[in-house]
Amino acid sequence: MGGIAALARAAGHRVTGSDQNVYPPMSDQLAAMGIELIEGFDPDQLKLNPDVVVVGNVMSRGNPLIEALLDSGKPYTSGPEWLARHVLAGRWTLAVAGTHGKTTTSSVLTWILEHAGLDPGFLIGGVPGNFNVTARLGGGTHFVVEADEYDTAFFDKRAKFVHYRPRTAVLNNLEHDHADIYPDVAAIQWQFHQLLRMVPRNGMVVANASDVHVMEVIDRGCWTPVERFSANVTGDTAWYAATDPGSDYSRFTVMEGNHAMGEVEWSMLGRHNAENALAAILAARHAGVDVATSVEALKKFAGVRRRMEVRGVVHGITVYDDFAHHPTAIETTIDGLRRRIGDSRLIAVLEPRSNTMKLGTHRDALAKSLSRADQVWMYQGPGVQWDVAGSVASLGSRAHVTNDVDDLVRQLDQTLRAGDHVLMMSNGGFGGVHSKLLTRLTARTRP
Repeated sequence: MGGIAALARAAGHRVTGSDQNVYPPMSDQLAAMGIELIEGFDPDQLKLNPDVVVVGNVMSRGNPLIEALLDSGKPYTSGPEWLARHVLAGRWTLAVAGTHGKTTTSSVLTWILEHAGLDPGFLIGGVPGNFNVTARLGGGTHFVVEADEYDTAFFDKRAKFVHYRPRTAVLNNLEHDHADIYPDVAAIQWQFHQLLRMVPRNGMVVANASDVHVMEVIDRGCWTPVERFSANVTGDTAWYAATDPGSDYSRFTVMEGNHAMGEVEWSMLGRHNAENALAAILAARHAGVDVATSVEALKKFAGVRRRMEVRGVVHGITVYDDFAHHPTAIETTIDGLRRRIGDSRLIAVLEPRSNTMKLGTHRDALAKSLSRADQVWMYQGPGVQWDVAGSVASLGSRAHVTNDVDDLVRQLDQTLRAGDHVLMMSNGGFGGVHSKLLTRLTARTRP
């Protein structure tokens, strides 16, 4: 929604917005663009007499501002619908969908198109380091959108991405997530099938051949050419990443069958990011960018805020911020960092914060996903009612649970030593834990 506000502002509209508990980087970005942010949902906001109200999907019936909006008869729409009508119409839309990696893949793809001189527009659910904003209109034909499968609004329960009608569609992976609205994987696959129904014959679907759920969606019905990729070679893979055993995937060869198409050297790490890169390369190729140009762009890719972002190094202790909030993302993120740091101590700190996590849907998978960390801290926030300690009990003395951020910081300070790598994982602000820990470490009188 912040990105949509930015696009509306860039298009010349006066934009205000209401929300609660807004935190950086989005709060800083909105302020820099001159977008007035109103805390809370007071119905008096309608006295601003807006031409249209764009309603985010976190808003529901019973909210005082929503009820007043409906009573008023003022025009309203959803974010995806507004985007489709006022920004995407007439443009070549490249939509990046999947349970994991949407933000990184969208950021990589946008940067490749930019590097190729195509001046793309974009709307991404994070802050790409090469742009330092989440959205822009762009002057070119192409527009990259992070295509989320979450529902659109309280009045439109379709997945957001069905509004975008892409010419190029990326299907990175597919797992059960958003358990608050989807009971199982099959329900999500149905939404992905609706997306494929909208991709034209002259379009392209870029699909992860190693993901069985993605392949099931393709087999269900696809009327568009499909380009398949994987980090590993499978019987159905056209494109893959070749690298040395045990590699952290910061270097790999882009392979088309038996043909080496380019050597990637970049700042990212992990098998999952190699797949993100392959997906972006193939999507850009459909838009007319050759593989060599894409590989050159990857060398200058500056990463994404809150995706394995180094927040600081104090007394030899490195503190990272990462958005991982699903067991698969947690496991692959830890695996990538472990490959990079070798035998150095890896301390994983997780806030189960997404709606799916709060429901406890993935509780049985958490211990395995965290198992390669040397120490694990779990923060049990007020919305988490299930047995967090029990979910990681198999990790033994390596696992710790607290329900207080300040207590978490104190415990970490007592434990950390030079050479440690602290991986903070949450899809929220996590109570400012990163800054609090860095401040406490800086104030240490001991090394």
